[in-house]
Amino acid sequence: MTTPRRIGVLTGGGDVPGLNSVIKSVTYRATELGMEVMGIRRGWEGLTHVKPGGALDPDYLRPLDRQNTRTIDRTGGTMLHTSRTNPARMKPGSLPTWLDPKVAERYRTDDGRYDLTEVVLEHLEALGIEALVPIGGDDTLSFARILVDRGVPLVAIPKTMDNDVPGTEYCIGFSSAITRAKELIDRQRTTLGSHERIGVFRIFGRDAGFSALFAAYVTSARCLIPEAPYDLDALAALMADDHRLSPSHYAIVVTAEGAIWQGANLDEVGEADAFGHRKKANVGEALAAELTKRTGVESLAIELTYDLRSGQPDALDQIVSSTFANVAMDLLAGGRFGRMVAIRDGKYAETSLPAAGSKARRVDVPGMYNVDRFRPRYDGRIGRPMLLVGLND
Repeated sequence: MTTPRRIGVLTGGGDVPGLNSVIKSVTYRATELGMEVMGIRRGWEGLTHVKPGGALDPDYLRPLDRQNTRTIDRTGGTMLHTSRTNPARMKPGSLPTWLDPKVAERYRTDDGRYDLTEVVLEHLEALGIEALVPIGGDDTLSFARILVDRGVPLVAIPKTMDNDVPGTEYCIGFSSAITRAKELIDRQRTTLGSHERIGVFRIFGRDAGFSALFAAYVTSARCLIPEAPYDLDALAALMADDHRLSPSHYAIVVTAEGAIWQGANLDEVGEADAFGHRKKANVGEALAAELTKRTGVESLAIELTYDLRSGQPDALDQIVSSTFANVAMDLLAGGRFGRMVAIRDGKYAETSLPAAGSKARRVDVPGMYNVDRFRPRYDGRIGRPMLLVGLND
């Protein structure tokens, strides 16, 4: 097809700093290319729940231009709002209120969910949206893959503070999360030292340990990652040594939410979300209790989770967000659809959108993590991308 005349942009999944910078840069570049930009609110929900008809539904659609996006990059979050909606697997209670129950039955799947992909396609056509720029992590991009397979022109932009989208060394939000983690851990040193405690910092990372690894890298902390189940007694012995040798008698360890010790079986809790994920039981609290028992030192569980995705992006995320947006627009203008913007070998690049069922990118344990010391590896960095983790694909 020729260059799209109207494009849609949306943000899905968890918010991270830098999303508004992407939205603004997409809008500015699109107007230079003569394209209209339609902001789709609340992620994929905006394309399932938007009311059919001639008038634009303000709950789910917002035309974007240079004026109404001029200052949005000065704040964090996403001005388009977000959700974890998966149009291909919607629960009965999540269906649009305007959808007739009898009509909805045609979309029911064998497991009792509803696949509204056809509704999304109909809405895109009715709205005259000829191409999409979805911004999200692996869950959001999994539905983007479905749309690509159905012929929808789009270019995706990866974001997640977990930095685990396959195909790219960097995702928007990662640097800001590590910057926040460093600030919070460093502030807590005074309290931990004053009370002579062990601090157990829980950070996001259900399937991959990049956030824990790099938070430890910049704070000289021990860290635990999902890729390497560990010996709890060995960890306790090192934490006791750290506590004893510290002049203030404190020690710190950063644990990813999905990191567990050998023989542990922490339950998942709560109801599964639209993409089948349940929350992990709080490994920070469980680990703190075990360290207290094994070391005799009071251990405190401290959350490094939602604070890390709040506020403005740091300088690196600001730069990457704006550049990813412009690379995406280059691809759209050039008719390069079904692609994802990426960092590969430390350079801006394009790559295939992750295939359906792709697993999260994971830490290269031998190359990046010292299993015996529970620390990032600081040696052997020649040839590695600066600040980033090389791809294994």
